[in-house]
Amino acid sequence: MILRDYQRQAIDSLYDWFRKNDTGNPCLVLPTGAGKSVILAELCRDALSSWPGTRILILSHVKELLEQDAEKIRILWPDAPLGIYSAGLGCRDVNAITVAGIQSVYRKASEIGYVDIAIVDECHLLNHKDEGMYRNLLNELEAINPSLRVIGLTATPYRLGHGLITEGGAMFSALIEPVRIQELVERGYVAPLRSKGMELLLSVDGVKRRGGDFVESELAEMVNTKANNEAMVEQTLRIAQGRRSILVFCSGVQHAYAMRDLFREKGEVAEAVLGETDSEERARILEDFKAGRVRVVTNNSVLTTGFDAPNTDVLVMARPTESVVLYIQSAGRGMRPKEHVSDCLLLDFAGNVRRHGPITNVIPPKRKGEKKGEAPVKLCEQCQELVHLSAKACPACGWAFPPPPPKRYVLGNEDIMGGPSSFGVEEWRWRRHTAASGKELVRVTYYGHSDSVDEYLCLLHGGYAAQKALSALRQMERNCGVTVGNPYDLDEVVETMQCAVPPKEITIQREGKYHRVVGKVWG
Repeated sequence: MILRDYQRQAIDSLYDWFRKNDTGNPCLVLPTGAGKSVILAELCRDALSSWPGTRILILSHVKELLEQDAEKIRILWPDAPLGIYSAGLGCRDVNAITVAGIQSVYRKASEIGYVDIAIVDECHLLNHKDEGMYRNLLNELEAINPSLRVIGLTATPYRLGHGLITEGGAMFSALIEPVRIQELVERGYVAPLRSKGMELLLSVDGVKRRGGDFVESELAEMVNTKANNEAMVEQTLRIAQGRRSILVFCSGVQHAYAMRDLFREKGEVAEAVLGETDSEERARILEDFKAGRVRVVTNNSVLTTGFDAPNTDVLVMARPTESVVLYIQSAGRGMRPKEHVSDCLLLDFAGNVRRHGPITNVIPPKRKGEKKGEAPVKLCEQCQELVHLSAKACPACGWAFPPPPPKRYVLGNEDIMGGPSSFGVEEWRWRRHTAASGKELVRVTYYGHSDSVDEYLCLLHGGYAAQKALSALRQMERNCGVTVGNPYDLDEVVETMQCAVPPKEITIQREGKYHRVVGKVWG
């Protein structure tokens, strides 16, 4: 198996981080569809090949994730010294590489024994406080091996009410992000989402919050009404005509059953998957869903992680949530490349896109007590497509929006994919630049008809900034057909790239007072 460039970069970035940091634990941030299990499998093979005797423990809370991780290791390395420790999978084997369910091993540190590297899948679940199953097990393993290092894997590096998982005394020290969702979309590795602003917007007025999210019982009572459910089912079936597989995220168990029953009344083959669903029944339903024999599956916080049905082409958000993690995980279920369509519709009855912004640039959760603003929204009056604030015409139906206010390039965070603002490029200029901090970097200025946009490549800054800059430079080299021999020689970078052909167009995302270049198109 040949790794994609960013997958190799992810592993190299981990090694580089460990070389520069004698203490601390890094977290790899990998969007849905980036091939997390492949990176994990290659990391294990590489570590044991380079340092024989290394012992690695891979932890997760979901049986399906354990199966995926173990499967990828076996595919990449058939002779891997692999053990699986999970009551749910009926295995209790410990080996040089052990894939384990946290529920099965959190009191078994002595049985697991000496571990060099612990890898935590979905690591945003680790408590910021020094408590909980994960933290207790890792503390006991560290007592056995004081040199234990922990690597986190997640698509959502934050916790509700705590902010980023590197803040507030958390276990992780740094975030390593080798690739972003937008790049995966541009390169065809994941399918884009198209978000719809629906005629019905579920109300959460008066619903209390607990632990940062809506109180489940109150939310279910507010959402699960006959009028709401009938409207959501009717609108879903009308908009989803011609689509194959509809996955519905509901507000409670009874809501999932009620929505399932309404879809059935409309003649659809529909099932509900819940925490109480028998494992064999669940497996049958999901297999039928993937095969197209079941068109609609409703669920309540079950099918957000460890579940992949690539041909899912409609997501229905019928559960308002304050959790960015739940929002992104739910949206990610529709981003696998599909056999029959190029995108996935997201029908947002819950107002979650408005609440959190596009998944390419979400509004992170604040720490307890901090306020979080809402993301602005722009709807097409003709077809109700939820699009970027700067869009001049609806990408779905072509309807022309009225002229925007005179201020140029005012961007918002309302489209599920963070819809781009286009900037036509006539030429570019590369030069060395000294930041206010005194550090040197490369400044790229893109010139349009009457304006310009700057991009900064912090190749010498080290850490995440340097990794991000190197990734951007390498991508530009590939598109320009040139090669920079030493990317850390800024004079060589400037000289080589200044002679290259600039992109025909860039896309930009507003961040505060400035713009970030998020995409490039060559003619």
